Amino acid sequence: MHIGSVGIYDPSTAPGGFVRFKDILAHVESRLDKARSFRQKLVRVPFDLDHPYWIDDPNFDLEYHVRHIALPQPGDWRQLCIQVARLHARGMDLSKPLWEFNIVEGLDNIEGLPKGCFALVAKIHHAAIDGMSGVELSAAVHDIEPVPVDRSAKSKWKGENEPAVTEMLMRTWMNSVTQPVRFAKTLAQTVPGAARLIREVAGGDVSLKGAKMAPQTILNGKVSAHRVWDSTVLPLAGIRAIKDRIEGTTVNDVILTVIGGGLRKYLQQRKALPKDSLTAMAPISVRAEGEKEALGNLVSAMLVQLGTHIEDPMERLAFVRKEAVNSKAMTNAVGARTLTEYSQFIPSGLAGLGARLYSRLGVSNLHSPVFNVVATNVPGPRVPLYFAGAKMVRMMGTGPIFDGMGMINAIYSYGPDIAISFTSDRDMIPDPANYAAALKDAYEELLNAKAKAAPKADAPAQPVAKAQAARVKKAAAKTVEAKAAPKKRETKKPAAKTKAKPKK
Repeated sequence: MHIGSVGIYDPSTAPGGFVRFKDILAHVESRLDKARSFRQKLVRVPFDLDHPYWIDDPNFDLEYHVRHIALPQPGDWRQLCIQVARLHARGMDLSKPLWEFNIVEGLDNIEGLPKGCFALVAKIHHAAIDGMSGVELSAAVHDIEPVPVDRSAKSKWKGENEPAVTEMLMRTWMNSVTQPVRFAKTLAQTVPGAARLIREVAGGDVSLKGAKMAPQTILNGKVSAHRVWDSTVLPLAGIRAIKDRIEGTTVNDVILTVIGGGLRKYLQQRKALPKDSLTAMAPISVRAEGEKEALGNLVSAMLVQLGTHIEDPMERLAFVRKEAVNSKAMTNAVGARTLTEYSQFIPSGLAGLGARLYSRLGVSNLHSPVFNVVATNVPGPRVPLYFAGAKMVRMMGTGPIFDGMGMINAIYSYGPDIAISFTSDRDMIPDPANYAAALKDAYEELLNAKAKAAPKADAPAQPVAKAQAARVKKAAAKTVEAKAAPKKRETKKPAAKTKAKPKK
């Protein structure tokens, strides 16, 4: 359940034109005070009677968390993808701070990248961080100009001793006492939200037509321990150009449409495309302005159908936009923050037991999924970033998969580009390069669909105009008829009928 990023850097901008591994260690060490999650670890309550607590790790070891490897020659894109997948597939040591930096050298034969680049493959457990707070962690280790590595004096930070068992049990008892009060408060926030949702459904502002289980696909079932990873980089200017064709469309709508088109193409190649539309779960940050540095993840979610059953790309975009607007309205009616708070009332031990039983018994293979894939958007900076003096030239993401959901699409924007990176199960997607190519093709079809879509948009105008003309002609004929025979209408005593209506 760890998330992460894959940043690629050009060391030619660093002082001296290169970056040594000890420079990277010194750089990261000088930034440890800028993010709490760097040196905090979990302490589990005996018998999992309560959720774990965070403490400053008294045995923090920087060199355990920052590691160094290199690709063999020729150091091409496929080798990097395989290495990222292997690094991401390994679980994390939950007894230490929940992050790892893997420096990967030898990227000398990747198209579009200068020779001598290195990658920073970051892994951070979702228990410690979410997408939006991950932006804060990234800001801690990056600069907006290629400054020399900071070798200032070490901080005066000190770890803390692990709390005694009696102290943790006392905390658990206090939490248990106050839990009913917190639950009542959350329930009180839910009631008006549910009433608001009912009103909006009754008024037609929100539709429940799309509220159904997602179709079963090759991406939904029990996942293995092996991963695949790949990425497609698209120009942000092209995404914005597509967005402007339909009023009210957002960049997120276009990206979801590209993902829907990519899934449609890929599943058609595998002869595994279902008749119904695939559904994506899109995380929503509920992190308030004052909670940017808070540990943990503060996210809710909305479900959006991807229009994989629609062949025409512009029709698919209109469909996704409508579904996204409706899903946002449903989430806003109840309150994304309220939905998130309910997860805090599930006992830690019970939640862990349920998850293990779900996996061991293969329950995910026995029911239709709620959603098929995840699509998470992490906004990045428009200005260049530097790590230990090396300029970042590309930014991509990784994410977790689990039983019942075997693919996550991480969308990272950086500078003039936006990257759609995906993590999946090796048994489900044995050919990740084909899905990456399908995403690229879906984008190009959408970009070039303007000329094709215009006639379809104009086509309905003619019959609509004819229908309007027919209604006007019919109304005019009735008016002439009424003027020609006024006396005949008076014999039916319309005045008496008009007076009878108010009496009713």
